Amino acid sequence: MREILVARTEDLPPGGRKLAFIDGRSLVVFNIDGEFHAIDNECPHQGASVASGKLEGRILRCPAHGLRFDVTTGCMPGTGGLCLKKLPLEVRDGGLIVTIKDAFAAGAPLE
Repeated sequence: MREILVARTEDLPPGGRKLAFIDGRSLVVFNIDGEFHAIDNECPHQGASVASGKLEGRILRCPAHGLRFDVTTGCMPGTGGLCLKKLPLEVRDGGLIVTIKDAFAAGAPLE
């Protein structure tokens, strides 16, 4: 497992997001009301990029087909449904550190 600095807290105001690339894959880091969350930049429906999706509070809408996901849980609101892959994220000394498995580039599970 590796820890990777993907952003600085001061660069991500509430409601902000940042696209980051690790080993050929992309992830998105969000600041939702002062809490930071990291997700794989791939909709579980058909693999579309979610980075540019409309963010309403903590709900992210996939730009490809309109599916809605709660960024704080990674899952669709309500019971059941699809979930985005969340990555462990830690705030350390003003940095946002994501922990990934070494096989991230090969498409292995992120957690």
